[in-house]
Amino acid sequence: MTNHSVYRKAKYIIYKRTVVRPTDLIWSFIGGFIGIGLIGYIQSLSFNQLENTFLVGSFGASAVLLYGATNSPLSQPRNLVGGHLVSATVGVSIAYCISSPELHWLACALAVGLAIVGMLITKTVHPPGGATALIANIGSEKIKSLGYMYVLNPILTGTIILLVVALIFNNLPKNRSYPYKWKKKSGHLPT
Repeated sequence: MTNHSVYRKAKYIIYKRTVVRPTDLIWSFIGGFIGIGLIGYIQSLSFNQLENTFLVGSFGASAVLLYGATNSPLSQPRNLVGGHLVSATVGVSIAYCISSPELHWLACALAVGLAIVGMLITKTVHPPGGATALIANIGSEKIKSLGYMYVLNPILTGTIILLVVALIFNNLPKNRSYPYKWKKKSGHLPT
């Protein structure tokens, strides 16, 4: 390989693959702002500031994927919803099984590790799901007291809000599409 071809390949990988259109920046901001804003607003109507049970940290990471990486396999609806639900269920189950303060580290490690396995088995890998499982074990007493209700509210409810916002705001501009329509090439999906 000549230096010129190495340079061209590096330029393509580093520059061309990372260029973001200004309109994409605007739509990513709008989606993230409205998605997280809606969850936060609904929380403010339902809970006081000390009971931050509805706006969990893993939703921030989901927003990055949903509104900033709309064509990633990890941000597709099945992965978003399934990843959070599987992980929340695993996290709460581990919190019930291992409630000893001395073994808190073990509960956290098992929750994340088993959530990863659960997402892989169900083909719903969504990286923020790891945080969802962890939050079920390290969250406030209010979150822990929810038990399996944590899976439905805040996780399912918040996930649905993020998904609806993604379906609306990722499809308004002509150059964006969500969920991403994969083009089959020799039977393989992009990696």
